[in-house]
Amino acid sequence: MQTRPFAALILAAGKGTRMKSDLHKVLHPIAGLPMLGHLLASVDALGAERRVVVTGAGREQVEAYVAPRGVAVATQEPQLGTAHAVQQGETALEGFDGDVLILYGDVPLVRPETMQAMLDRLNAPDAPVAVVLGFRPADALAYGRILSRADGTIEKMVEYKDATPEERAIDLCNSGLMAVRAADLWPLLAKVGNDNAAGEYYLPDIVMIAREAGRASAVIEAAPWEVAGVNSRAELAGVEAEWQGRRRLAAMTDGATLIAPDTVWFAYDTKIGRDVIVEPNIFFGPGATIGDNVTIHAFSHIEGATVENGAELGPYARLRPGAEIGPKAKVGNFVEIKKAKLGPGAKANHLSYIGDADVGAKANIGAGTITCNYDGFLKYKTTIGEGAFIGSNSALVAPVTIGDGAIVGAGSVVTCNVNSDALAIARGKQEERNGWAATFRDKMAAKKAEKR
Repeated sequence: MQTRPFAALILAAGKGTRMKSDLHKVLHPIAGLPMLGHLLASVDALGAERRVVVTGAGREQVEAYVAPRGVAVATQEPQLGTAHAVQQGETALEGFDGDVLILYGDVPLVRPETMQAMLDRLNAPDAPVAVVLGFRPADALAYGRILSRADGTIEKMVEYKDATPEERAIDLCNSGLMAVRAADLWPLLAKVGNDNAAGEYYLPDIVMIAREAGRASAVIEAAPWEVAGVNSRAELAGVEAEWQGRRRLAAMTDGATLIAPDTVWFAYDTKIGRDVIVEPNIFFGPGATIGDNVTIHAFSHIEGATVENGAELGPYARLRPGAEIGPKAKVGNFVEIKKAKLGPGAKANHLSYIGDADVGAKANIGAGTITCNYDGFLKYKTTIGEGAFIGSNSALVAPVTIGDGAIVGAGSVVTCNVNSDALAIARGKQEERNGWAATFRDKMAAKKAEKR
């Protein structure tokens, strides 16, 4: 295993014009996390000593994203090719004498295990000058080609534009990802020229420059999905679909039941327990944690929420950030929970909004109940005690506390605290006037007849 320190150099200088977006290409999300964020998470998992992102067009957006994460930034202006882009990172890596892993901001699905394999191969006994990540797509299209020996030693690398028909027939393609020792990288880049069909400085040329000096490089292979790049909205959707498919499989492998897997959408950080039943059309936003033995009924949306063991959600439930659903609690159809806790066994079964609230164990929230938590300027808290019963179509105007075991009559507007085990009724008194409806109908019918 590789033990030398390594730096991650991520190229993100392209304009991404085919995305047709004001958002920088590498900041478009996969499973709720920017593509660049996926790469940074992977290199962080491997313990990168340094991280550098090379930016160009739209660099302000990229810099704003990486600066809080302690990532260094280099600028490529103008964009003269991949070798030129890598060169821009030399100053940021000044004094670094480890290995350099070269990645692309729009190739987000490369696994940490694959990155590790590249670094391990670089530090193998035969000490190749560079390790290139290759792949064999179903259609090689215009990818650069790699001619290699049986042991993975590279004979030649050539860009598609410069390849002969025989070379284009080879199916081993260059992903662009590479691992090189820093001591070798910068001198080799200084020798790269732009005498090619595109007039650009190509990073793969360092392999052939090293070979001419008698030093070999090697290729290892990855699955095509792992090195899929994103240059358009359609390709973004394709990479998202690939990520989701693998995450669904992982969830089922770990003991969750997805009744219609293709209709369940996970976020990059979704945590889901064992014996969870997930019905069709469920969306997990970032920050969702689901315990064991939870049932999630169809068409529910869960984001920034924690659901404990044995709880039941939906159908059509919405959990927003800060929702905490206790063991065996129930959130029913068309119920929205925001920044609120439902204690063990508590129930909100129908058509309710519970926001900025603390609901005690085994409390029952009737249909149509809302916590009025906002006065147009500030938010306020509602507390509902253990075993309390809130009648249907009630409005609890915060700040307010309903005591343990208290009952709120249906249709009440509660503006004052309610004592434990008390009954609170806050609604207009019902009146009845016998015969009034019949008299009214006769009167109005007569008026209508006069106008004809």
